[in-house]
Amino acid sequence: MAQENHKDIIAAACGCATGSDKGRNAVGVDSAIKDRNIKRLRRIEGQVRGLQRMVQGDRYCADIMIQIASVQEALRAVGRELMRNHLKHCGTAAVRGSEEQAEAMYDKIIDLMYRNVR
Repeated sequence: MAQENHKDIIAAACGCATGSDKGRNAVGVDSAIKDRNIKRLRRIEGQVRGLQRMVQGDRYCADIMIQIASVQEALRAVGRELMRNHLKHCGTAAVRGSEEQAEAMYDKIIDLMYRNVR
């Protein structure tokens, strides 16, 4: 199955707009989850600015590395929340759709999991 066709099948299953990745929108996003993720991302943004100040201030490398690990874990938490939402809404819609939509979603979920394990 061609990659574009694969994306269109998944998009049709979950109600996302088809076309380029920029044009697709999430469906079924809980506003409380969205607000939580926005707050987390703003906190992460502040942590990254703090990292920049630490590097500019020639702080101890180990301290910087600890803060980098903290930022990475915070980003993973946002990713987990987004994956959960994707499974809950888009994944459920695809699995309840046609066999072709379900298979395309299974492939997409596996791909997302392996990309985010790194």
